[in-house]
Amino acid sequence: MSTAEQNKALVLEAFNTLFNKRDYEAASRLWSDNYIQHSPHIEPGRDGLFRLIRGLPDTLRYEHALIVAEDDYVIVHGRFSGIGRPTAWIAADVVRIEDGRLAEHWDVLQDEATQAESRSGLPMFGDRFPD
Repeated sequence: MSTAEQNKALVLEAFNTLFNKRDYEAASRLWSDNYIQHSPHIEPGRDGLFRLIRGLPDTLRYEHALIVAEDDYVIVHGRFSGIGRPTAWIAADVVRIEDGRLAEHWDVLQDEATQAESRSGLPMFGDRFPD
């Protein structure tokens, strides 16, 4: 497995472990102790991210549609649903990997558009609009 493939697998494992399983102990082994958070929605560091997730409803669900990697960077296109908001968030998450752990993060978030709201007539995630 190439480094890019390893990094993609690591990010998917980390996201599933934290967002879907909510296994904070396992997640702490996947996120760096010195994790740098660039998202304006999340408090600094790994602890800020974990506090955010602990505060979200148990219905939180993360799923990815596309993932690409180059060198130490991974970009994943995904959906956060069940977050206690009227609509899901569609995200482009950029993660830097260092020493086999998630070390740095940036994101771009949008509310998921319904079919009536989509001027392109296409869904933002996957091949169909949310129910």
